[in-house]
Amino acid sequence: MPKSSQPIDALNFHSKGKPGKLEIAPTKPLTTARDLSLAYSPGVAVPCLEIEKNPSSAYDYTAKGNMVAVISNGTAVLGLGNIGALASKPVMEGKAVLFKRFADIDGIDLEVNTQDADEFINSVKFLGKSWGGINLEDIKAPECFIIEEKLSELLDIPVFHDDQHGTAIIAAAGLINALDITNRKIDNFTMVVNGAGAAGIACAELLNAMGMPKKNIIMCDTKGIIHRERTDLNQWKSAHAITTKKRSLAEALDGADVAFGLSVKGAFTKDMMQKMAPNPIVFAMANPDPEIMPEELKEVRPDAIIATGRSDYPNQVNNVLGFPFIFRGALDARASRINMEMKIAATNALAQLARQDVPDEVAAAYSGAELHYGPQYIIPTPFDPRLITTIPPAVAKAAADTGVAQKPIKDDLKYHRELAMRLDQTASMIQMISSRVKDNPKKMVFAEGEEERIIRAAYQWNKSGYGDSILIGRKSRVLEAIKNLGLDPNQKGIEILNAKISKHNDHYADFLYSKLQRSGFLKRDCIRLINQDRNSFAACIIATGDADAMVTGTTRNYYASLKDIKRVLAIEKDKILFGLSIMITRTRTLFIADSTVIHTPTSEQLADIAVQAANEAKALGHTPRVALLSFANFGNPTMNGTERIHEAIEILNKRKVDFEYDGEMSADVALNKELLELYPFSRLSEPANILIMPGLHSANIAAKLLGQVGGGEVLGPLLTGFCKPVQIMPMGANVSEILNYAMFAAHEVKDNNQKVKKTKVG
Repeated sequence: MPKSSQPIDALNFHSKGKPGKLEIAPTKPLTTARDLSLAYSPGVAVPCLEIEKNPSSAYDYTAKGNMVAVISNGTAVLGLGNIGALASKPVMEGKAVLFKRFADIDGIDLEVNTQDADEFINSVKFLGKSWGGINLEDIKAPECFIIEEKLSELLDIPVFHDDQHGTAIIAAAGLINALDITNRKIDNFTMVVNGAGAAGIACAELLNAMGMPKKNIIMCDTKGIIHRERTDLNQWKSAHAITTKKRSLAEALDGADVAFGLSVKGAFTKDMMQKMAPNPIVFAMANPDPEIMPEELKEVRPDAIIATGRSDYPNQVNNVLGFPFIFRGALDARASRINMEMKIAATNALAQLARQDVPDEVAAAYSGAELHYGPQYIIPTPFDPRLITTIPPAVAKAAADTGVAQKPIKDDLKYHRELAMRLDQTASMIQMISSRVKDNPKKMVFAEGEEERIIRAAYQWNKSGYGDSILIGRKSRVLEAIKNLGLDPNQKGIEILNAKISKHNDHYADFLYSKLQRSGFLKRDCIRLINQDRNSFAACIIATGDADAMVTGTTRNYYASLKDIKRVLAIEKDKILFGLSIMITRTRTLFIADSTVIHTPTSEQLADIAVQAANEAKALGHTPRVALLSFANFGNPTMNGTERIHEAIEILNKRKVDFEYDGEMSADVALNKELLELYPFSRLSEPANILIMPGLHSANIAAKLLGQVGGGEVLGPLLTGFCKPVQIMPMGANVSEILNYAMFAAHEVKDNNQKVKKTKVG
């Protein structure tokens, strides 16, 4: 255990509340006698008979297709050794938790109390039909080889020993990138693997399969190099024996390009490391303490690329990068096994992901660290949200290509969206909007162009294919920030505009004066606003048609920004300006309005908000069901304050709108189907997904409360109603959030509504 760890903290963590880290939760309602009769006797007999007729239908009527058994006998637990089956249970529970957290797979832990390989195999063999896959864990060598091989033969579901193949896949992915950075090829370097156990042998076999010659790998165990003259080798070690006069680990490392440590603390000395080739690649993966500490290695080899198994150093070889997503792809394709081609596909997908730009949420998980492809970042981090949409498709495709997929993925785009929704329902909506914007790229104005977050977002906007970017700011300041960020100042599609010296200021000032001259503004006032206020300048750019949309807000109060923009942009005809918050959970999406603009909406405004919110929901792929909320339900109780809502309903009745709506009603009735059924006269066929609040206080409080405790994510508030798309972001918005707001703004652009003659910006 790391010295920094406090045993009492770990014990308290596992014991507080419900002991352990897992519980079983039903996926179906079990609140009525009817529910019970369907879930159990007599209704449960129906799917039983269907499965008897067609065993594959178990994937349709049970949890089998999303369930993995995590199985161990406790003979090789972490660095603790053979501590027994029961003592391994916290680790197996932890593994099941990781399956759920990272890939939405239901894991169940099984601890088999035997050290006999045949007994273990028989135990699992007779239980194998219960799950969609089996993850073997913490089983000592050589029994782990025997168990995995035999169970793979006996069962028609994936069997995967993570200590072997998971470690190999992550390490190989990191190695691919380290080779790339040091200009080496996979078939032309020498490597030493210290530790000839399950993981070491799996690493060698995977690299061999990927094109590395066997003769280029020297494997060592506690007795030194595994060579052909040794007589103490089992069949698995013998397969990796080489002909060499070298005998010791130190001799093996002399001149070697790569060292893989899967052994014990301190196995690599400074002297050994000094004798390696230039730009050595060292993966010291012993846990919790590596074969050599990174700072020790850097003392003698500052040119080294190093990876460890620890989270407190860069380049962590962490199996959680692999097993949840490998099984996700295997389960979704109903693979009968996990073969070498699937492992290689996972390796390559993981390696390529590390070469892509790192999103903000990843940096946030690592105290805001800047992560860029290079010696300090050759392996993605476990909290990269892109893992679930990157590795499973690669694994599923490899399964199909090699004929082991019983249900090949037919629609790659649909599958990508389904994967994104597994963990983050927001991702599905963002993905849809992203695709639409990419199909119709827009020129986006970033009003706060001197801010590093804004600059990074503008570059990402351009690089992602969403369109061109305009950064508003002093050119010298913007260029300095671009330089500090390591970005290309000559990037095509990136434009920097200084509001004070733009050659189109006269045009913008004239435009603004024409709007404000009857509101007490002089021409010089408008000139000052254009020259000095970035929001006014940016709004004029989109108002005159020189760009499509704008985002602002990270450096100013929301309402200050809104005031600036309202001076420039008109409200679109037949619309109303308001804020729409979107609450997204695993089970539903809710739209809440108005959460930002109108303090106490009139009945007419409530009706307008309802119509406009319904249209926005339609545009985002939802069927609108609108509830106008109150403390009362359809006149009960009758109290002052509900008149506006009654009148709004009457207005909607007269307009003959094409969506479901009703009110006044309380939030629980609007959202709960059973409570809603108490009012059979209600116009809502299903619970509402659009909540029209009676006032700004309630709307804003509800949106922010749900964001904190609602078990989902709140997008927005998103402004709707301006004649040109504008979004005002919260002051703390990160790059990913800025991009989301920009995409919502671009999504609002009406390509047929450019009424003002465009001029070239510059």
